Amino acid sequence: MILELADIRIHPGQNAAFEEAIARGLTTVIAKAKGFQGYKVNRGIESSERYILQIFWDTLEDHTVGFRQSDAFTQWRSIVGPFFAAPPVVEHFELVTKSA
Repeated sequence: MILELADIRIHPGQNAAFEEAIARGLTTVIAKAKGFQGYKVNRGIESSERYILQIFWDTLEDHTVGFRQSDAFTQWRSIVGPFFAAPPVVEHFELVTKSA
């Protein structure tokens, strides 16, 4: 399983609208993508305009090719993109170890 980690900064004062939009985009667009396994969204405490989005994929290619190169990616960005204060920083991770 691959973890996609997106560090998102939004425009001030847009938290409620962004949280509705990201939930809608995740459930109506990304959840339908091949290899999608689940997600988590966390809002910063010290920086309330900062969000960490974690999406779990079967393979790296499910995200980088299957999703990112599809029309679904354009649809996703049209839902959440207007809230971005800067382009998200996105990286991928492999699980090394975890608690029981």
